[in-house]
Amino acid sequence: MMKHAWDNYKRYAWGLNELKPISKQGHSSNLFGNIQGATIVDALDTLYIMEMKEEFKEAKEWVEQNLDFNVNAEISVFEVNIRFVGGLLSAYYLSGEEIFRKKAVELGEKLLPAFNTPTGIPWALLNIKSGIGRNWPWASGGSSILAEFGTLHLEFIHLSHLSGNPVFAEKVMNIRKVLNRLDKPEGLYPNYLNPSSGQWGQHHVSIGGLGDSFYEYLLKAWLMSGKTDEEGRKMYYDAVQAIETHLIRKSSGGLTYIAEWKGGLLEHKMGHLTCFAGGMFALGADGAPNDKTGHHIELGAEIARTCHESYDRTSMKLGPEAFRFDGGVEAIATRQNEKYYILRPEVIETYMYMWRLTHDPKYRQWGWEAVEALEKYCRVDGGYSGIRDVYNNRQSHDDVQQSFFLSETLKYLYLLFSEDDLLPFEHWVFNTEAHPLPILDKEDGNKEETQK
Repeated sequence: MMKHAWDNYKRYAWGLNELKPISKQGHSSNLFGNIQGATIVDALDTLYIMEMKEEFKEAKEWVEQNLDFNVNAEISVFEVNIRFVGGLLSAYYLSGEEIFRKKAVELGEKLLPAFNTPTGIPWALLNIKSGIGRNWPWASGGSSILAEFGTLHLEFIHLSHLSGNPVFAEKVMNIRKVLNRLDKPEGLYPNYLNPSSGQWGQHHVSIGGLGDSFYEYLLKAWLMSGKTDEEGRKMYYDAVQAIETHLIRKSSGGLTYIAEWKGGLLEHKMGHLTCFAGGMFALGADGAPNDKTGHHIELGAEIARTCHESYDRTSMKLGPEAFRFDGGVEAIATRQNEKYYILRPEVIETYMYMWRLTHDPKYRQWGWEAVEALEKYCRVDGGYSGIRDVYNNRQSHDDVQQSFFLSETLKYLYLLFSEDDLLPFEHWVFNTEAHPLPILDKEDGNKEETQK
């Protein structure tokens, strides 16, 4: 599958951000401004792990010769961080090739002006030539978004580690300071925070889009620090406690789901993005306070089952973008604009974590169902495409091969069917784009402290 995705990208869209597999041409998302090569950078570590040596070599040569950050364009700080910085860091740690370290640090430096706000909470959008930032016009009252400013931590800690420059780590530690000073409604973190006033915007809370990876990075920051980042640990387990109390519900049919919270009212909807949380709960089970390890594993298993049901209840056996638990429906998308599947990885990601942490064979079986569905409905002549309606057997493709399909979906599938000693959890944590970053020994953490 990786070979089919990569070969077609190379044939029809080489050097561009993504591939349109039906029209067989390049696709450029405005998330990356004028930076090019998203699929190449996102796929580097997958190629390396799958031992696709020739392909890795040509990808590395493209990075050396063509990856250029001196562009006059506005980029998404979050997307460029998780895909480009994350992809370059992992490629460096896996291969030891200096070019990747150099490019990662160079890009990290270009992102620093995003933090030039009154609070140090970064802007969502940044012109990397002028250094001028702003927020998404649709975000509540000019706010920055929790999942965006909360998903820089792992990469920026590694940028300080690799460059010897403490500024990266200082920027993300300051975000924690701001968050810790604020009152949390019911112990929950709203999705919107104004970078000028340092106050919350609308009190919307989600473990799906706009919130998701903030929680993931609290847990992973603690794991990545060799379990020395006590603040990250406490913030994570406190947040999970509030999520359990206020957002996790069970449907009448016995499916556990995570609802969205809107100023105290629950919307009984769960997004595909939220399905990552099964893997997160399981990964965090080992460190859970007061004998809650089994409970967190169980929670992970229940979320995995619900998300599998969201796949199983479609005609294509691929999950919709969002599914609901109200008006007599369970784990089904009821709105046309939520019935699409864009090659997302979160459900497969949770299967991979659940497999590694429990070795229950059903997770491999569920992963294989997804493989068969991807092959049947998403594979086309020119690569892999997303689907507009997973409930309709008449295929309608969206004509985009997302870079995260190569970075995440195929990597997590490969790891689900590999031995546990390939990227073992005791040595690696995955960033939210599935880029593996090494756990820093306790000594490394202390080195950083003394540098400050």
